[in-house]
Amino acid sequence: MKRPTKAIITDAGFASRYLPITKTIPKAMLPFGNKPIMQLVVEECAEAGIREIIIVATAEGKPIYEDYFGNAVNHIRKQLLSQGKGDRYNKTVLEVLDLPKIRVITQDPTLPYGNGSPIASARDYFGDDEAFIVIYSDDMVFGASDAKRLVEAFDEHPDAKAIIMAQEVPRSEVNKYGIISLKDEDKLDHIVEKPDPNNTPSTLASYGRYLVTTEIFDLLRPGAEGLDNELWTVDAITKLAERGDVRVVKTKGRWVTTGDPQNYFIAHLQYVLENEAYAEAVREAMEAYSTTTR
Repeated sequence: MKRPTKAIITDAGFASRYLPITKTIPKAMLPFGNKPIMQLVVEECAEAGIREIIIVATAEGKPIYEDYFGNAVNHIRKQLLSQGKGDRYNKTVLEVLDLPKIRVITQDPTLPYGNGSPIASARDYFGDDEAFIVIYSDDMVFGASDAKRLVEAFDEHPDAKAIIMAQEVPRSEVNKYGIISLKDEDKLDHIVEKPDPNNTPSTLASYGRYLVTTEIFDLLRPGAEGLDNELWTVDAITKLAERGDVRVVKTKGRWVTTGDPQNYFIAHLQYVLENEAYAEAVREAMEAYSTTTR
């Protein structure tokens, strides 16, 4: 398989837990600081040397992503230049325009419901001998590029059927996640969804960072539905593990989820406190609020 140069990033759901804002704005366009989640995920791919990114969006989200990643807003540039504020454009908008090639597609409506369907929808953009990255935009990783780590792991194990990222979680929380059962030291046997903490195969949680080969498309198709008649990426990866090695790699960063408003807010706050120039002002405001409400 060829070394990965492409990635699929999915944001094809309707994010009903975020309504009403997501009736107009795709969930991965919600901000972390002054960047949307999707841009941070694309930057993670760029750090890994990915040259082409396929965003799988809803029909409503497609033009929004195309505008964000393709519109040079020259009227804003001209206005800022006339005010001597050209750096505001150069350090923000140009950064977006310089990202890898981005193609936005919609999910194939003939496919079953499920988180594997956005991946299957991108089949026509890959040859038969490619490995590629898959990222769910619900999942953010702070402090390291999982995409880069996946490519490095591919260099070490080019014959792997897939490579998946994992993070240790507290035993008391394994019933929230897909938990990895290993064979040998770093090879996937299977994944157990939300196991009982007293009967869990490990405390390694799988999340939305994968490196797969085009073989996965054979397993993400109508007729391969699993639980609740949905097409599951994890089911396809488990089947790949039956055919050959699926390597498990622990993240060097910190995985957080933005799948619901509560976790999004916590993750956003953490991002601001760790990355933004105004972090100290936010800490002071939090302390002042805590003092006045005691």
